[in-house]
Amino acid sequence: MKDPCKNSALLTDLYEITMAGAYYRCKKFGPATFSLFIRKYPPNRGYFVSAGLEDVLEFLESFHFIQADLDYLHSTGLFSQDFLHYLSGLQFTGHVFAIPEGRIFFKDEPILEITAPIIEAQLVESLVINFINLQVSIATKASRCVYAARGRSLVDFSLRRTQGADAALKVARSSYIAGFIGTSNVLAGKHYNLPIFGTMAHSFITSFDEETDAFRAFAETFPDNVVLLIDTFDTISGARKAVDVAKEMLSKGQKLKGVRLDSGDMAVLSRDVRAIFRRAGFKDVSIFASGGFDEFKVADVLERGGEIDAFGIGTKMGVSADGPYTDIAYKLVQYDGRPVLKLSTGKKTLVAEKQVFRIKQGDRLLRDIIGLRNEKTDGSPLLKTVMKNGKRQNPSESLEIIRERFQKEFNALDDDFKTLKNPKLFPVEISCGLEKLQNQVIHEVMEKELGES
Repeated sequence: MKDPCKNSALLTDLYEITMAGAYYRCKKFGPATFSLFIRKYPPNRGYFVSAGLEDVLEFLESFHFIQADLDYLHSTGLFSQDFLHYLSGLQFTGHVFAIPEGRIFFKDEPILEITAPIIEAQLVESLVINFINLQVSIATKASRCVYAARGRSLVDFSLRRTQGADAALKVARSSYIAGFIGTSNVLAGKHYNLPIFGTMAHSFITSFDEETDAFRAFAETFPDNVVLLIDTFDTISGARKAVDVAKEMLSKGQKLKGVRLDSGDMAVLSRDVRAIFRRAGFKDVSIFASGGFDEFKVADVLERGGEIDAFGIGTKMGVSADGPYTDIAYKLVQYDGRPVLKLSTGKKTLVAEKQVFRIKQGDRLLRDIIGLRNEKTDGSPLLKTVMKNGKRQNPSESLEIIRERFQKEFNALDDDFKTLKNPKLFPVEISCGLEKLQNQVIHEVMEKELGES
């Protein structure tokens, strides 16, 4: 069965299309600006990493209803023939103003703003949220793992437990942006040109009569990439057998690259394994650890003196286990030149087209100001015009460029805001111009809708 998600504008919530039908009937075709932002931090978060914009732009450029979509909508009996005919020629013709991928941002700041005829801007809401929510969550989680690893290498091991095949690809990409060195996901390696890593599972070891036979078979098959999984029966015994294989390889002019630990007390075992290899004269054999790692477990193992060179990070990163979603919203902030807002308790929105101005002191991020799009204030503007009239303004960026951008910005963020538990909140202010307009619109709404003056 073909993937139903490919090239279908129906991958949306029904109310997006019913609203579009009502807009059409009321002849509401004016330009609308919607702002995408995150209302609050998940547990122990103090920042977010921008990711997912590339998918948003690809989606918007190709947005259209195919005939099969229109036939299905007709079969529901909900929509007029005139409206369906209108949809048959609909494409995205709007503008996108966004934070580039790899940059750090904070709650309440617009990640992107879309301005387009209101039907177009409304219909794309669900997938725009979907793309950004997942990839921001993963990139942020992955960045925390990188921070905890203190310079050690991390590899994405999450494929088998992510929430769907598409998510597995996005996790590989997002974690690479945040500093992982690659992935075990071969298709992600091909699709995104990422380094791929992996050697063997326990099933390979147990398929042989003896553990050493499995080690030798793998070394003979892949002499340039030998990383032996040594914990199938007993980690210390496995390490000693790996030393024997390393000596055999050395006699052939080959080299054991590393060993992998996948269970037990990693801090204690890694020290014991390191000692075994050092005594045997193999000081440069790498110790790779996997098995339930996230930023908290990585930090714990290293704080207890673990001698680990690299980690495979799987399930808990791939689903962002302690923060699996963000409180992300896509809200109308301006229609046909009129600033609008929502005043619901706990969900108040900021009016109008906006910009985020970043203030730095040397190489340090100091504070942000959320202001009006064309307001003059301190700081450098963070959001860029990435699409006009439905067309990208620049070619797709390479992941290497995005990755370097992240590293530079992450290094500029003080550790107080990156700490793994109870981080300090980065200062984000509202500009004078935005505050003045916000108060003015609130007053007008209160007077008009609630009769309060």
